[in-house]
Amino acid sequence: LDLSAVLPNADAILEAWYPGTMAGFAVADVLTGAYNPAGKLTLTFPRKVGQIPIYYNMKTTGRPFDANSKYTSKYLDVPNEPLFPFGFGLSYTTFEISSPTASKKSIGVKDTLLISVSVKNKGNVDGEEVVQLYIQDLVGSVTRPIKELKGFRKILLKAAQYQMVTFKITANDLRFYNEDLKFIVEKGKFKAMVGASSMDVKSVEFELK
Repeated sequence: LDLSAVLPNADAILEAWYPGTMAGFAVADVLTGAYNPAGKLTLTFPRKVGQIPIYYNMKTTGRPFDANSKYTSKYLDVPNEPLFPFGFGLSYTTFEISSPTASKKSIGVKDTLLISVSVKNKGNVDGEEVVQLYIQDLVGSVTRPIKELKGFRKILLKAAQYQMVTFKITANDLRFYNEDLKFIVEKGKFKAMVGASSMDVKSVEFELK
């Protein structure tokens, strides 16, 4: 959906999809504040149809996007970012997710890496946040996506409350199909990204040996 023409004329947009026979009650609860929404987008919304196909886990290019360099891949008529990214969603409160920390700088194929963040409800309304974990394989034998969703946690936080969220990463989370269509894992450097959407993330690097 291209919603760019709708945004200037609306105070808010509620995407209800196909909610069924209880749709009226559900929408009314969200609009009146009886329920604090916590849904996240499972696809990417473009700014213009010319951006389609657009998705968060695109492959890297020979000229990675850099807003400050005119010789990198970018659109000429609109910003490179989508209108609403994968994993995006609003709430009647605001959350703050800290930079992730890794339990180790490197792991072996049989080890487990812990990625932890602190999540705080900065508002005065109770709410739920979906904390998302993405991983990027920095160098591979085949072209790898700029990020891939590997896990998420939905947590309920009361006003001004905070909570630690920890994800477990093993070698199985780093596997991919190579040019021979074998599901393998390769040693090298990776980036773990945690945040509230595919674009609102903070990262930490680790290595698989």
